[in-house]
Amino acid sequence: MSVLSRCSEPRVERGGFGWLLRAEWVKFRTVRGWVVTMAAAASVIVLLGLLSASGDHASCGSGSVEVVCPSPLVGPGGEAVDDKFFFVRRSLVGDGGITVRLVSMTGQIRKPDVTPGQRNVVSGVVPWAKAGVMIKESVRQGSVYAAVMMTGEHGVRMQHNFTHDVAGRPGGVSRRSPRWLRLTRVGDTLTGDESVDGVRWVQVGTVTLTGLPRTVQIGMFATSPGDLTVTQGDLGGSVAAARFTEVTGEFDRVELRGDVSGVWRDDDVGVTVAPDGSAHHPGRAGRSGGAFSVTGVGDIAPAVEGPTSERPLGGALVGLILVIVVAVMFVTAEYRHGLIRVTLLAGPCRGRMLAAKALVLGLVTFAVALPAVAVAFTVGGWILRGNGNAVLPVSPLTQVRIVVGMAALFALAAVLSLALGALLRRSVAAVVAAVAVIVVPHVLATTSVLPDGAAQWLLRLTPAAGFAAQQSIPQYAHVLGHYAPIAGFYPLPPWAGLVVLAGYTVLAFGVAVLRLRRRDA
Repeated sequence: MSVLSRCSEPRVERGGFGWLLRAEWVKFRTVRGWVVTMAAAASVIVLLGLLSASGDHASCGSGSVEVVCPSPLVGPGGEAVDDKFFFVRRSLVGDGGITVRLVSMTGQIRKPDVTPGQRNVVSGVVPWAKAGVMIKESVRQGSVYAAVMMTGEHGVRMQHNFTHDVAGRPGGVSRRSPRWLRLTRVGDTLTGDESVDGVRWVQVGTVTLTGLPRTVQIGMFATSPGDLTVTQGDLGGSVAAARFTEVTGEFDRVELRGDVSGVWRDDDVGVTVAPDGSAHHPGRAGRSGGAFSVTGVGDIAPAVEGPTSERPLGGALVGLILVIVVAVMFVTAEYRHGLIRVTLLAGPCRGRMLAAKALVLGLVTFAVALPAVAVAFTVGGWILRGNGNAVLPVSPLTQVRIVVGMAALFALAAVLSLALGALLRRSVAAVVAAVAVIVVPHVLATTSVLPDGAAQWLLRLTPAAGFAAQQSIPQYAHVLGHYAPIAGFYPLPPWAGLVVLAGYTVLAFGVAVLRLRRRDA
């Protein structure tokens, strides 16, 4: 029987895929060095992660006294949020709504001082400054809300519960070109509309806020996030800084509908209180007849800055290098000792033999990496929080995705390294090549070496894109942030990054199979 006919059979007594899997597994587990190195890789992931978390302490100042940092504010969906704004409100019972005309948005931005000792404050409004109308469960930070607003440079928006954002019509606002905003409640459904003349209305969006109480707070608000500036370092990398800003919205033609009770009340929601009891950068409001002026500082949005839950996974790089060494040796050792001829005689279908090696290696790596990553991630997170770090919370589903995704990264990287070993047939050359295409791009992109743009492209186009699997906090289009690899943000979504790594793995494996079929052992 020819080699070709034997390869085309689904199973043979000696040479079928099941038999090959068993043979490759026996090879792997009987080489003590490979087993020990895999165990060492798992230990490194755990020990370096826990060591890093143990040395990471944080505290916050309250005057001259250091206190434990407060836990991150949590929104309705369990995510970390910012909820700081000035609110001019009344109570609404049941259905109803509010209509206003916004006639202007003005503000101030603190810029770097030009003259020492002289504050450099300029007029202006940052892109995501907000002024508009809101219906909120209560003035408690993090509570359920929906709002229709005008922004500094992104037109009209309807946002709710911090993470959700719907765009209305673009444009700005001025006394010559005011914008009308309307927010209506019917049961748990809130509808946002906008108009340029108060006659012809365009719906911005509709949301359902489950569990919204019968009595809610309704009114006008203003808030303004910091002015973010990113500067490039002399040796590469970047440094981000946010400076104080505020925005003032001028409202008139205020109309309330429904069972509205009480008088207008002013609330500086989330204002920072200094040790002496005074408000730090407080908001304010004024009214004259039917016109209102509302000035606010802060933001109503997801929080994207702070310690993240994937921080204890820093030891994964060292563990991955050990896995790469084992993966390469799993195939190159047979060439070095001349055993590859025996392997090919036992399973003459070369592609099937290499596939069996890859499957065994991938499953073993996944099985080793999964518990190691889970322990480092979970226990390391407990240690970080115990050391006073205000770690940004993520959902249980996100936690599972990070752990499973990182284990998948290890498995894919191992198979890619195996393919490089089969192509190069030299252990040192294959290990160097695997480290160069998987580990080095990640190190260059996440340290102060490359400009942000170059770092992002590196993590889009190389196998290191797979490291996006560990990102816990997503990028939000309606939140201005330093979304760069050096700050822990990857240019691709987690699973897209793994797809890029998987694509390189499949390509390298396919080339390795072709070369194996065309070359002598």
